[in-house]
Amino acid sequence: MTTTTRQSAPHQKDAAAQAAATSQEAQPTPASAAPVAAPRYETILVERRERVGLITLNRPKSMNALNVLMSREVVAALRQFDKDDNIGAIVIAGSPRAFAAGADIEEMAGKSFVDLQSDDIFAAWQELQNIAKPIIAAVSGYALGGGCELAMMCDFIIASEDAHFGQPEIKLGILPGIGGSQRLTRSVGKALAMDLVLTGRSITATEAKAAGLVARIVPATELLQTALEAAHTIAGYNMPAVRLAKEAVNRAHEVSLSEGILHERRLFQAAFATDGQKEGMNAFLAKRAPVFRHR
Repeated sequence: MTTTTRQSAPHQKDAAAQAAATSQEAQPTPASAAPVAAPRYETILVERRERVGLITLNRPKSMNALNVLMSREVVAALRQFDKDDNIGAIVIAGSPRAFAAGADIEEMAGKSFVDLQSDDIFAAWQELQNIAKPIIAAVSGYALGGGCELAMMCDFIIASEDAHFGQPEIKLGILPGIGGSQRLTRSVGKALAMDLVLTGRSITATEAKAAGLVARIVPATELLQTALEAAHTIAGYNMPAVRLAKEAVNRAHEVSLSEGILHERRLFQAAFATDGQKEGMNAFLAKRAPVFRHR
């Protein structure tokens, strides 16, 4: 949930020092990418890559620290992609040095209990769970505090070999506040979640994958391309079935096994009401590639 822009936890100072030597702005937009016309954003870059929407966190001076404006802009971009029938999957990326090093401590430091009770500065992030289309986090460098929480809000994480994950809020006298304790426990189990939340230490991409937090690890130079390829693959399938499949997997975290199986069965049956089911099965029987119309 937290890091600092100017006032940093110890490990974040190290991160900033490393970053100074390799300071990079957000990843440049290739000439082939078609920018989304509107709206204009201050903290993110938004592109369309054929049937994939790409959101790049773009606060390089603060290692992509998450502030209120960024939360609103990310959610706004996600909503636009979610309602766009020409987009089938979404990728959220950061910069090479940091996916997001945490929440913006400079923005939060002066807040009181009453301030946070009356104005929930993290409320916008809750909207991510309402996005029906798959979201992939492409994580390079540091994903700490709020950055780790944002990555976990996505449907799965593809990480670079140099990625680090952690919930260091305890070092700042607080605790995770946008789902870190809950999603981390569901991803890696109680023991490791307690370790990371209570000690504030971070883990490598290799450790994160072994624990079940990360789906794939790739070289840093291949990260964005790998995430986009995965998103393109997903976007090519029968979109109603993709949305139903995402719902089925997410349901497993919320209900008992028997309830989850019944819910999955209902979703399976619902897939047979789509054109994509007919096309997919007929194409299989005809030994040809399916052509899904996403309805």
